[in-house]
Amino acid sequence: MPAGQHRRRLMGEINVVPYIDVMLVLLIIFMVTAPLLTQGIEVELPQVGAEPLDPEDYLDAEALVLSVDKDGQLFLNLGEPETPITPEIATERATALLNRGPDRPVLVRADARASYGDVARAMRVLQDAGARQIGMVTDPEELRAPGGR
Repeated sequence: MPAGQHRRRLMGEINVVPYIDVMLVLLIIFMVTAPLLTQGIEVELPQVGAEPLDPEDYLDAEALVLSVDKDGQLFLNLGEPETPITPEIATERATALLNRGPDRPVLVRADARASYGDVARAMRVLQDAGARQIGMVTDPEELRAPGGR
């Protein structure tokens, strides 16, 4: 080695600071979005012995869900899902969403104690918004004892 030249040593350490920064950003994103993923309206779903829908049909698009509680109040899984809304507001919001994604699954999630008229009005709101098909969310029917009801 000629005089005046120094040999560089290789550094064998990995700088983990950028990875920590990315993980902290992801943690913040998940902390903010996690409360939005659940719908806070407690609804006692009717039990029906219907065939479950194929989940493959609903993997690509998030479903539009209009909930009806036992008092007939409407709740949409957009914006503030815990706040009751009027049929007019539900129609406006659902129309805007269905215009952007017309193939989005549309579901009614009604309490078993809700009146038939309230559920029919909720379905009408979704029809007015442009929903082509409307599904009903139910719980699977429990097995009954023979001769029992």
